[in-house]
Amino acid sequence: MRAFEIVERGHGEVVEVDPPVAGPGQVVVDVALVGICGTDVSIFTGDEARLARSRLSYPIRLGHEWSGTVVELGEGVDPAWLGRRVTGDTLIGCGHCARCLSGRHHLCDDHWGIGVRRNWPGALAEKLLVPEVSLRGLPDEVDDEQGAMVEPGANSFRAVQAAGILPGSTVLVLGTGAIGLIAAQFAIAAGGEVHVVGIDDDGLRIARSLGVQGTWRPDEQPSTPWDAVIEATNSPVMPGFALDAVDAGRVAVFIGVAPTPSEVDARTIVHKEITVHGILGGSLGLNDTIAAYADGSVDPRPLIAATVTLEQAEDVLTGRAPHTRGPGPKFLIDPSRVDR
Repeated sequence: MRAFEIVERGHGEVVEVDPPVAGPGQVVVDVALVGICGTDVSIFTGDEARLARSRLSYPIRLGHEWSGTVVELGEGVDPAWLGRRVTGDTLIGCGHCARCLSGRHHLCDDHWGIGVRRNWPGALAEKLLVPEVSLRGLPDEVDDEQGAMVEPGANSFRAVQAAGILPGSTVLVLGTGAIGLIAAQFAIAAGGEVHVVGIDDDGLRIARSLGVQGTWRPDEQPSTPWDAVIEATNSPVMPGFALDAVDAGRVAVFIGVAPTPSEVDARTIVHKEITVHGILGGSLGLNDTIAAYADGSVDPRPLIAATVTLEQAEDVLTGRAPHTRGPGPKFLIDPSRVDR
């Protein structure tokens, strides 16, 4: 089958590889669509700290945001999965440590990550091997585009959930990437008065089209006593910005990851009695995200920039791919399409 693999730092190729075979407790999925995110870009560009932390070595097959159809079952798998449209959990715990047994498998020290950790082959291929335990069924109301955006959406859902947003809460979202913009949608759905801070004009325009009540540059956001601030950028200075912006006694949520250490003064947290939450992944929010996409309260599709082929994956990862559908931040890849 065809697959896109990073063969060295900053360079990938479409290669022919053996298709996966489902072992006990596993399935093979025909991949429909795959999303590309900042994590993929940092792996592609050879972020040495991330590669070491994630125990990755070349060649690397990316792809942790995906949708598809189950076409092969391994021993012991429920036959009802065959032929179902699905997405899945990126993070696979060991299954027997204290964290896994207490429902925190995404924090397991020995976990695997589809397309992102310990070289589990990702979805940038025609077929994908997935453990049954990771599967999530997609209802008819959720199409393949939305299915490929469940994983980032689940990160956003968990950030909004951690923020404790109630009807009337004032919410400031920092960042106009996919996580920030979907978080803004979830915060609106929760009844919040939502504002977005960003530095990208297109991202701010998309935020306004999604129904936020205000968009701002970092140097112009109003001195509102924000009940919740969700930091979803890759800037090392914005976590400190979030702590300064949030009201005393309220909540700051950190989901963005900067390439260098962030600058945070813990005295601000103490003196303002701020509750701080960190969000690593979407594992615990997948079902709620699928439900929100299905009922229409949240729709990630306005964020799609284009759908391209495996041959164009490197252009996406290097920022050269054109936005043929809209100015949004999310590129999708269709492994079944071939450039001629």
